[in-house]
Amino acid sequence: MYILKKMFAVMLGSLLLSIGINFFLVPFELLDGGIIGISLIIKYLTGMKPGLAIIFLSIPIFALAWFYNKRYFYNSLSGMLFSSIVIDLLSSSRAFIPLHIPPVFSSILGGIFVGLGIGIMLRHETSTGGTDLLAQFLSKIFKINVGIMIFIIDALVICLGGLLLSKETFLLSSLTITVVGLFTSLCTWNDERTKIKDQLT
Repeated sequence: MYILKKMFAVMLGSLLLSIGINFFLVPFELLDGGIIGISLIIKYLTGMKPGLAIIFLSIPIFALAWFYNKRYFYNSLSGMLFSSIVIDLLSSSRAFIPLHIPPVFSSILGGIFVGLGIGIMLRHETSTGGTDLLAQFLSKIFKINVGIMIFIIDALVICLGGLLLSKETFLLSSLTITVVGLFTSLCTWNDERTKIKDQLT
């Protein structure tokens, strides 16, 4: 039953993530943070499929995970591979119809879908991989809180996008990652409270 729930979480989370990226972020060249954001920058500049870029960018991080955190490696590998495939399948599907809505609304809606997708997977101890492990590794080296390190990495990705793409990309993507963080937190809030209670009892 646990494995089935985890598989369903990966499928649902990947679908929501893919909808957020393809329908709301890509049409206005918006970014998320971390590996997803870097893969979108690569897509906007070269035309490379973002899912394929995520896989290539994740190789060194998963190599690091294999040596330093095998639990992270196994929990995140399926989520990363499946979500990358779904992102690219939906982008080339006939079901993909660009929506004509204002960029600021697209930024918010994209953040909601991406945040929900990531949050659902995190609740079931899986994820898209990304820069979480890298942030944990760097936080130990520089003695910085891991949450702050994740924020720094995301901010660097958004700033890079602003420099390479446009000022509008920077401003709207800043809104997107704020919404992503909010909805990811909402999805995992009760789960974190339960873990804390279990530790105290």
